[in-house]
Amino acid sequence: MTSTPRVLVVGGGLAGLVAARHLAGGGLEATLLERRETVGGRVRTLERDEYRFDRGFQVLFPAYPAVQRELDLEALELRRFTSGATIAHPGGRSVLADPRSAPGTLPATLRNPDITLGDRLRVARLWWELRRTDLETLFDGGGTDEPDESIETFLRERGFSDGFIETFVAPFYGGITLDRSLSTSRRVFEYTFRTLAAGGAAVPAAGMEAIPRQLADHVREVGGGIKTGREVEAVSSEGDSATVQLADGMNGEVDAVVVATDPPTARDLTGLESIPTDARGCVTQYYALPDGTSLETGKRLLLNAVDGDGPNHVVPHSAVAPEHAPDGSTLISATYLGCEVPRTSSGRGDSRDPEASDEPLAERTRDALESWYPEQEFDGLEPLYTERVPFAQFDQPPGIHDRLPETRDPSGSVYLAGDYTRWSSIQGAMRSGREAAKAVLEDHSR
Repeated sequence: MTSTPRVLVVGGGLAGLVAARHLAGGGLEATLLERRETVGGRVRTLERDEYRFDRGFQVLFPAYPAVQRELDLEALELRRFTSGATIAHPGGRSVLADPRSAPGTLPATLRNPDITLGDRLRVARLWWELRRTDLETLFDGGGTDEPDESIETFLRERGFSDGFIETFVAPFYGGITLDRSLSTSRRVFEYTFRTLAAGGAAVPAAGMEAIPRQLADHVREVGGGIKTGREVEAVSSEGDSATVQLADGMNGEVDAVVVATDPPTARDLTGLESIPTDARGCVTQYYALPDGTSLETGKRLLLNAVDGDGPNHVVPHSAVAPEHAPDGSTLISATYLGCEVPRTSSGRGDSRDPEASDEPLAERTRDALESWYPEQEFDGLEPLYTERVPFAQFDQPPGIHDRLPETRDPSGSVYLAGDYTRWSSIQGAMRSGREAAKAVLEDHSR
């Protein structure tokens, strides 16, 4: 009689939680080890004084295939953004929206000076083409023999105008890729463009941390174990077994280990140089909006059309999810793309430097809002919380997805699960966890 194979999953982010769920669901004895006291990895929510602050700017794309497979979306009570955006310039704003979902915005969208009729037709054509694309092939050579290229090159080759690219795409995809220069791989653009068009963006009523909490419940429901406060310092493999060494000095020998940590830690544990560690970071500051002021953007993002000192975008949190703020309060946030330019010589520091202090960030947000809303005053804008995320994503230049490590690349009985085996996203993380579990189950069924 053979014993049930034992597997340890190192890391309690989305990839690790999905891996543990499918390992346990496949009949293995699976235990997840997380060094923090709570699971979730980069997906966390802080609750303070009846406010909910997500860890940086995070949203869920409900149409992601892995999201639909792994999550009970109804139980998350999703609160959805309105498609499109309000584009902010010094002196005023303009609206760009999908009239299919918001017919009342059609006149304002048609009057938008930054978007040409040709741009609108090109967007429709691109949407039609991507509807027929198999999303799962985009990061396996893109499903084409064409070389990868940047988002900017891709859009300019298709004839999009400077106004559309610089005032809408740059800040909008700056929020998605943390790369306002649009030097990220076109594959990320194509995947997210198609997914957003199909299902939009949303946040759970209880904050983004509701996602890993639900995944953790799924792990326990199928008999998997979760141990928090357990930091792994080393992983090794010999023959048909693997060993982990914990920070408290204890060692454990199991049949397999799935490394599902952040990229720098995964590289340290496995020695794989192919794990990307060049980071994209950001800093997000949350505010209570003064009484009597309104962003007048509804549930749409507010995008900064000018690449200057202000935030890349502003999010109307309590308009989208009233549960994220106390009754009678208006919660917004401003996100600055980290380390994009050096610190200035002035005493205020650079708002996009993650090391900048809180007050200079708040001052620059006030300046930006007063520039965009000259008819309003924002002296009473109250900073509530600042979240600095030095490693929010790994950098994704053209061609990087062809060089990423695979699940079985570590030696012996060590496996990888993380978005760095697919692409930097919730979709990439969840799919990688499922793929890692599948690899372990296949190897131990032989």
